[in-house]
Amino acid sequence: MAEEKIARIAKEIYENVGGEQNVRKVIHCMTRVRMTIIDNSKVNLVGLKAIDGVMGIVEDDTLQVVVGPGTVNKVAKKMVDMVGVKLGETFPNSGGLSFEEQALANKAAAKEKYNKPSKLKSVLKSISNIFVPMIPAFVGTGIVAGIAAVLSNLVVAGDLNAATWQQYIDIMNILKNALFAYLTIYVGINAANEFGATPTLGGVIGGVVMLTGMNPENPIKNIFTGQPLSAGQGGMLGVLLAVWLLSIVEKKLHEVVPESVDIIVTPTISLIIIGLLEIFLIMPLAGFVSDHLIGGINGILNIGGAFSGFVLGIAFLPMVMLGLHQILGPIHLEMIAKTGQTNLLPILAMAGAGQVGAALAIWAKLRKDRTLVQNIKGALPVGILGVGEPLIYGVTLPMGRPFITACIGGGIGGAIIGFFGNVGAIATGPSGVALIPLIAHGKWIIYLLGLVGAYIGGFLATYFFGIPKDAKMKADNFGKNVQMETLQPTLRVVTTPAFERSTVYAPMTGKVKDLSEVEDEVFSSGMLGNGIAIEPTNGQVNSPVDGIVTTVFPTKHAIGVTSDDGVEILIHIGMDTVELNGEGFESFVKQNERVKKGDLLIRVNLDKIKAAGLSMITPIVVTNSNSYNAISIDAKNTVDKGQVLLTIQP
Repeated sequence: MAEEKIARIAKEIYENVGGEQNVRKVIHCMTRVRMTIIDNSKVNLVGLKAIDGVMGIVEDDTLQVVVGPGTVNKVAKKMVDMVGVKLGETFPNSGGLSFEEQALANKAAAKEKYNKPSKLKSVLKSISNIFVPMIPAFVGTGIVAGIAAVLSNLVVAGDLNAATWQQYIDIMNILKNALFAYLTIYVGINAANEFGATPTLGGVIGGVVMLTGMNPENPIKNIFTGQPLSAGQGGMLGVLLAVWLLSIVEKKLHEVVPESVDIIVTPTISLIIIGLLEIFLIMPLAGFVSDHLIGGINGILNIGGAFSGFVLGIAFLPMVMLGLHQILGPIHLEMIAKTGQTNLLPILAMAGAGQVGAALAIWAKLRKDRTLVQNIKGALPVGILGVGEPLIYGVTLPMGRPFITACIGGGIGGAIIGFFGNVGAIATGPSGVALIPLIAHGKWIIYLLGLVGAYIGGFLATYFFGIPKDAKMKADNFGKNVQMETLQPTLRVVTTPAFERSTVYAPMTGKVKDLSEVEDEVFSSGMLGNGIAIEPTNGQVNSPVDGIVTTVFPTKHAIGVTSDDGVEILIHIGMDTVELNGEGFESFVKQNERVKKGDLLIRVNLDKIKAAGLSMITPIVVTNSNSYNAISIDAKNTVDKGQVLLTIQP
């Protein structure tokens, strides 16, 4: 009987969407069959809503037919079986289409091909996932660093009294260094989370490049040159590479090391292998490159003029990412010792200005993407003060092309300063406007002209050539209102509850939200049942009842549990998190597994979800609400996991 019902729903869905030939592909989430429709004019919404078993319709990029948990997977499977394809595969239906229909089909196929993640996009996405969660720290410490730099430069220039201001500068530098002095450790931890390694081990690998504990009298030698290694060689990219290798080694060891000694053997061997590789290969390789860059930089400087400024302005940020900027310190000091100023620093400062211009262009072009705009708003003041990490790692680099066009903007600013020539700084320090007090011989106007040129150059290059199409598409559709029509839930077969009162406990800790606040009308309208939502503050999802796991969605973003009292509970973790295809989710239970209240069901990486720009608000819904007279909400404002959340009365 159940099979006949599933087949009927599948058949009637096809009949009301214009037939199989009008469907490009079928997928499903926890509650909805999602169809990519070729010609929307052929869809009969009234007929779809009238199907016995359909709870509602959502019109979005895909046509979504809500049939509820436990049923949706069967209906979707039946629909693709009827066509002879698998879930997510393109239907073989292009033949016999009209010209207009074929055009629509070709457009859909092209869009699908374009949006298919490339290796480069995957790398850039991983970089974004690692650095975006750090933006608040970048912004806060960056502003402190910028203020400290301005004050320090004013002291050096003789405009402020050192006896009065130096202690305040030192305090702000302490605050700044709490991030920047140990940045490789933070990056190592986040990279480990992204690549699937142990976070603390990733932090250790990140800290290795600091060479803490190395005896200065007996330093570790660069295997290529025989010269002592310098702390920081390899840069952030070196740390990312090392932690990525760590994730591979650690996973392999977990597979072969006996469980009884895994906790001892795996981390020890992983650290030894990757640590040695980092010290004796990754860092020396970066050092080898940097040593040979000195001659190249001096050669470019000797050429002079706009050409030198352009090349150095473009090259500086890639050097920073590779940790190669370490070689520039001695050059600056030598110049200051010989001439009283470093002509290299003002040129290199243009690189950060190019990032500012690029960020402004992204803001102007993608202003509809509110998440991206918020990141830019936070990072811009810091970037103007000469701290570029938030803009680099939070905005331009994850997008790919804007990083390149930002470097071009830096080259333009460098060319301007190189053209006028003899623009130097009397000391080293942060760039941006914070460097103005250190510009020698009153030539700060030329330096300011270079900054403006870099701003404009970065803006124009990015605005016209640096915006990826997928980013523009995402921005144009950001926050798009979902039009939907709902139908009262279909009648269910109700059994008489055998309890007087049943309690559902909070599966997670967080802020309590009314279902009406959920930005998805399938939940906010009560279409799937009554309940509550939680905005979690940690990533653990525990069982809210004693019962049976009835559904674990393949992407692990949603789970269904039926209590011993017969209460059917759906926990949907975040909105649109199905798009992550399981990334950031770890399941600890299987379908039909018995669980007790408080048992760990799913662990979620909240930072990964937030980095993807998705909401973490989590509806907890009683999907068989029609079986009960009353469902009361017991939690207010905030709730800890294990506290009473809902009370069900038959």
